[in-house]
Amino acid sequence: MNRNIQVTIIEDDDTIRNGYSFLIGNTEGYEVVSSYCSYESAALKIANDKPDVILLDIEMPGTNGIDAIPKLKKLLPHVYILILTVYESEKLIFEALANGAAGYLTKNTPSAKIIESIKEVKEGGGPMSINIAKMVIKSFQKNQESPLSKRETQILEQVCNGKSRSQIAKELFIDLETVRSHIKNIYVKLDVNSRADAIKTARENKLI
Repeated sequence: MNRNIQVTIIEDDDTIRNGYSFLIGNTEGYEVVSSYCSYESAALKIANDKPDVILLDIEMPGTNGIDAIPKLKKLLPHVYILILTVYESEKLIFEALANGAAGYLTKNTPSAKIIESIKEVKEGGGPMSINIAKMVIKSFQKNQESPLSKRETQILEQVCNGKSRSQIAKELFIDLETVRSHIKNIYVKLDVNSRADAIKTARENKLI
């Protein structure tokens, strides 16, 4: 006999948290083993709850959901984390996925899709709300149209991270003159004259 999918909910809004608990707990094949209002309260007990899937909000008091992901994965290495939030920011989506989230849903997602997504992540899938999936695809498509070479993109990412030209040269194992030459080409291709403008243009056009 198959065991119920064990779910933990971490959400600071009492009404929403109770709503999810009721929805999931009353669906055959699913069981809510615990629910918490913050990462801090969850961290004290969640290792003993042993959930298969965690439904995680982003905007919470204390540690936010994005920063909580790697901490939760450290406590429960095999858990699947499904973000459920009101935020549709591209930056947050990629940060969540990079930190180890298995899926990303917005809170206007229909109840049936939430239930289906819990099962999907448990089976190794990566569910996303339709609008989130479109955003991810669009981002990849835009990146492919970048006028910058792979090396120029690498260097521009380092510039955005606040690295100096000498630090970039050291990290990429190239000489300083090569870095200068690449940065000059980046400025020409992006039609900018300063570091700040290069960063602004790159972010607006999703080149990094």
